[in-house]
Amino acid sequence: MLEHYISVGQQRLRCGYTTGTCAAGAARAAAEALLRGDFPAQVRVETPAGIPVLLEPEDMRRGPDWASCGIRKDGGDDCDVTNGALVVATVRRTETDIRIDGGQGVGRVTRPGLNQPVGAAAINSGPRQMIRDQLRQALDETGEQGGLEAVISVPEGSLLAAKTFNPRLGIEGGISILGSTGIVRPMSRQALVDTTRVEMEVHRAEGITDLLMTPGNYGADFAAHQLGLDMGRAVQCSNFIGEALDHAVNLGFSSVLLVGHIGKLCKLAAGVMDTHSRTADGRREVFVTHAALCGGSGPLLKKLYEAVTTDAALELLTQAGLAETVLDSIARAVGENLRHRTGAMNTQAILFSQAVGLSAMTDGAAELLEKHRIEYL
Repeated sequence: MLEHYISVGQQRLRCGYTTGTCAAGAARAAAEALLRGDFPAQVRVETPAGIPVLLEPEDMRRGPDWASCGIRKDGGDDCDVTNGALVVATVRRTETDIRIDGGQGVGRVTRPGLNQPVGAAAINSGPRQMIRDQLRQALDETGEQGGLEAVISVPEGSLLAAKTFNPRLGIEGGISILGSTGIVRPMSRQALVDTTRVEMEVHRAEGITDLLMTPGNYGADFAAHQLGLDMGRAVQCSNFIGEALDHAVNLGFSSVLLVGHIGKLCKLAAGVMDTHSRTADGRREVFVTHAALCGGSGPLLKKLYEAVTTDAALELLTQAGLAETVLDSIARAVGENLRHRTGAMNTQAILFSQAVGLSAMTDGAAELLEKHRIEYL
C-alpha cells in the first residue's frame, strides 16, 4: 500500500497509483523472472510524478520462453471502477526492440482522435513510456542483448469497461491503461471546493483584485508556457467552475480570467458549470448546435455528433471552413453564461486545444489577458 498523503481542504487523503504504474511494475517483475530465473518479492517503480512506488507481484507464472505476473491497482482514497483490478504483464524475448501491446481486458481504439491510433491497444503514451523504461532497465541490469515484448491484460477489464466511457469513445473490449503521472491524487468534491475557496481568500487578502483561474494542470501549463502568465497568483478550481465563480463574487474580486481546454470550457456554452463528465457532458451537443447556427451541413453535423474528442470536432470544422466562425459562436455563448453567473464582475474565458493551441476567447478576454501580463508579471 502506498503511504503517501496529501492535504485537501481539512482532510488528509492517501494517494494511490494508476493502472499505468501497475502495468509498468508487472512488466518489470515478469522481465526479471524471464531474464534472471526468479520473480522479485517487490519491484520499485519511479513514477513521472517523482514518487517511488513499491509493488508486490502476484499471480506469478512462467513458461519456457515467457513470464507473467500481476499488480493490483490501489486507488488510495480516490477509488474508481478499476480499484482492486489485477493488471497483468506477460513478457517474452524479442530479437532487437521493445514492443508493448494489449491483451485480454485492455481496449482497442476503433475511432480517431484518441491518445493512440486506430487499431492500437488503449495504453496511453505515458504508461507506454513507463513500461518501456522498466523493460529497458531490466535488460541493462542483466546485461542481456536483444529486446522484450510486454502484453498487458486485465482479466476483469471487459466487465469494468462497461462502467466507463470507453464504449462511447470507441474503445472496445476493455479498459484503458492510463496515468500520465503514475500517481492517483484523491480529490473529494467538497475538499476541492473548500481548497479553492481558501486559496482565493489568501489571494484576496494579499490585495489581488484580478484573479486567474484554471480548471487543472492543462490550463495551468497553457497559461504559464503559452500565455506567459504568473501562476503564483492563480487558483485551480477543478470541475467546479460555478462554485468557484460564486466565491470570487462573494470575495469581491474585480475580474476573473478563466483559462482551460476547450473540451471542458465549451460545456459552459450550454450553461454547465460543473464540468465533471459524471455530472454532465454536452460537448458534442455544443459543437453540433453552434455549427448548425453557423450554416453547417447535415452530414457535417452528423460527423460532429459522432466525433470522439473536441480536437476531432475542430478538425472537421477546419476541413469545412467553419472553425473560426463556430468557435466565435461558442465563445459568445460562454461569455453570456459567465456574465449571467457573475453579474457585474468582469469574467472572461480563454479556450485552447492541444492540437490548435489558442482556439477562442470571450469578448473581453484579450484586454484582461493584457492586464495580467502588464500588472502581474
